[in-house]
Amino acid sequence: MTARPPRIVAMGGGGFSMEPDNLALDRHVLALTGKPRPKIAFVPTASGDADSYIQKFNAAFATLDCEPSILSLFKPAYSDLRDFVMAQDAIYVGGGNTYNMLALWRLHGLDVIFRDAWEAGVVLAGISAGALCWFDAGPTDSFGPLRAIPCLGYLPGALCVHYDGEADRRPIFQRMIAEGSCPAGFAADDGAAIVFEGTDYAETVTSRPDARSYRLVAVDGATVETALPVRYIGP
Repeated sequence: MTARPPRIVAMGGGGFSMEPDNLALDRHVLALTGKPRPKIAFVPTASGDADSYIQKFNAAFATLDCEPSILSLFKPAYSDLRDFVMAQDAIYVGGGNTYNMLALWRLHGLDVIFRDAWEAGVVLAGISAGALCWFDAGPTDSFGPLRAIPCLGYLPGALCVHYDGEADRRPIFQRMIAEGSCPAGFAADDGAAIVFEGTDYAETVTSRPDARSYRLVAVDGATVETALPVRYIGP
């Protein structure tokens, strides 16, 4: 049997938590597993395992053809964290405080476990904090005003989420790249999901007709932004 290629789905925004009546991006994550009824674990660490967030996940994914579960570092319902992760077909990371999430992951060894799972073909997906965490770096408001922080580095470069959803994201990210405080990379609007195969950009799918993604690079002290082709998969 051919091994599944490593895939990451980085959502700028959208999915069940922002678009409860439009689960197009969530369905796409499940489809990428190639399984008829995939196992998918939601990781709500960045929200402090907020009950309301977990309830939204459970309600949404109960309507989809999958086997949903929760990966909690606060109230674990498994005996071995590595075995639990490696048994999944997809991991779906929620939004919240990126810095705190990464600190907890490293304490529990999830930074290594998730890489092993990704390399084994488990689809890694997430929104907001759960999207930028896979890159070398990215801007976050974990400390208040947006600032760039180092992330896991599975994917090279940076990611900016909520690119059209928060007015200050676009100019601040462009300035960070131009001045060199953040590496070149990608940006995703709310409703846009950037898909990577291995470490290579594959495509952008959107749940909203006007959602876009971008590649940004520094050129002669300025930032050049290029819109990427998108494939609309929404209702």
